[in-house]
Amino acid sequence: MREIVLDTETTGFEPSEGHRIVEIGALELWNHLPTGKTYHVYINPERDMPEEAFGVHGIGPDLLPAPRQPKPGEVTLKDKPVFRAVAQSFLDFVTDARLVIHNASFDMKFLNAELSWVGLPQLPMQQATDTLAMARQKFPGSPATLDALCRRFGVDNSARDKHGALLDSEILAEVYLELIGGRQPDFALATGGHGGGASAAGGEPDWRPRPRPNPLPPRITQDEAAAHTAFVQGMGDSALWSEFN
Repeated sequence: MREIVLDTETTGFEPSEGHRIVEIGALELWNHLPTGKTYHVYINPERDMPEEAFGVHGIGPDLLPAPRQPKPGEVTLKDKPVFRAVAQSFLDFVTDARLVIHNASFDMKFLNAELSWVGLPQLPMQQATDTLAMARQKFPGSPATLDALCRRFGVDNSARDKHGALLDSEILAEVYLELIGGRQPDFALATGGHGGGASAAGGEPDWRPRPRPNPLPPRITQDEAAAHTAFVQGMGDSALWSEFN
């Protein structure tokens, strides 16, 4: 099963108000295990960067109302591709995989708005799994932000001083695996595999336990068997053991 854990950063909250995507980060899971394949791009939103949005992700100091030189760790956007230039490569990476997104309705409305503006097919909402909804259902009444879930599950998010799409996707992948029951909910025994029968985790062939072609011989000796029989008989006919003989 192929899944894409995904996050975006934007200039604001509503594409209907002219806000745009400035970063997409995504990584691939196969049978709930990371394959190492990622997709990451910064995007020129072709508009200014509100101070409030910049304070969240630190992207685009050159698009602020009063543009300035970037500080270490800040990304400029004027030289980055516009969405039209990266839209098809994004769709090619995602294909029809299940999308794992925290607060999926937010990211999906931006992705579909951007796709519609360049005349490309939109992503169906049913393709997305919302980890925010999963967390609220599993832990009703508890905080369900990504940071709160990291604290709950002991996921290291110490590098997350600012929001970043790829880093947040990597953190979300760990949180998602905890939400569904741990890193290997099926103990990595699922049939099928990535790339013609190879495990995505390390390139090893897929493996499932099968019956032995020849049963192992009993290891109990005749004397031990006789002693056990005598012991059970000594317990009387009402002994529970007699029901299994």
